[in-house]
Amino acid sequence: MSVLVLGGVVGGVYGTAALSEHGEAQNPKAASVPSAETISVKRMDLSNDETVPGALGFGPPTSVKSAGKGTVTRLPETGSEASRGKPLYWVDDRPVMVFYGDTPLFRKLDEPGTVGRDVTVLAENLRALGYDIDRPVPGEERRAPKTAKGATVGTELTSSLLAALERWQRDTGQKQTGTLDVGQIVVLPGTARVNSLTAQLGDPVPGEVLTVTSARRSVGIKVPAQSASSIHQGDKVSITLPDTRIVPGTVVLVATEVQGGGSDEGTEGIDTTPTLQITVEPDEGDAVAHLDAASVQVSFATQKRKDVLAVPVGALLALREGGYAVQLPDGRLVGVETGLIARGLVEVSGSGIKEGDRVVTAS
Repeated sequence: MSVLVLGGVVGGVYGTAALSEHGEAQNPKAASVPSAETISVKRMDLSNDETVPGALGFGPPTSVKSAGKGTVTRLPETGSEASRGKPLYWVDDRPVMVFYGDTPLFRKLDEPGTVGRDVTVLAENLRALGYDIDRPVPGEERRAPKTAKGATVGTELTSSLLAALERWQRDTGQKQTGTLDVGQIVVLPGTARVNSLTAQLGDPVPGEVLTVTSARRSVGIKVPAQSASSIHQGDKVSITLPDTRIVPGTVVLVATEVQGGGSDEGTEGIDTTPTLQITVEPDEGDAVAHLDAASVQVSFATQKRKDVLAVPVGALLALREGGYAVQLPDGRLVGVETGLIARGLVEVSGSGIKEGDRVVTAS
């Protein structure tokens, strides 16, 4: 059986040279001791990386609409932060405050016993702002808000909660009504950044006032749908900035809706490869704090193998009859199975090879 030296392997065998004749593949005989470099078999993680272009920014904008009645009398600056308990804009010279949550205020909250998700938003935000929503009201029986069960979902509005609301209104310079009406707050998913202003001073309420984005910078990339199966939320990536600096990042969102890939007429010359949108956030916010928008490159692993034995691809010998072997310093050949090839290394396995063994390599 003939043996071929692998001059370089990337998914296959390139320039080769016959060395010698040996016995059967499953029982190779010793070859002459080579005058070549040797290297230790290492146990490690291997991965193949793919690099795609991405856009650094603050993510897609979301519209913020006013409610209630009145006139817009003051607006924030673009780029400013919208945070819990702070005013975002003003209507009739009264601040519209920011709460966090997933349910907008859709009714006036003033009657104890009212139950709903909007009450939950009120309770959670006042508690987060440091107010005791369970403090008894003098002359009334102590009654803490509770979560309703059954068909009605949400928290119960109590006198204690309304009293906490009134204390917050006093501390923030609002009119102390002890009630909360539609248009007095705007509910956002979390801290946001004012992206653009769509209303002007003097515009009537209701209507769209402004747009917000995430307060954290992120990178949006599109990857081929077949590659996206190996990308998961929490995966680590590398982001190459315009100044060539490389910063670490983390995948925070993998879309589930495939884009492109259609067969519509009139798309000749247009790339319709099916893709998925991936969102990545830099791990070190300070590293990109000077950039509001930029074109970047994102590298991520498309194939991964953990805790495997690996040698340089130049250590592989291709057997003419098929399969591969590595050569020990004394000239003996050891048959191996190969796996992932990445960054000049190849995964190997077999009963005759273990971590720490030294093998001959051409590179």
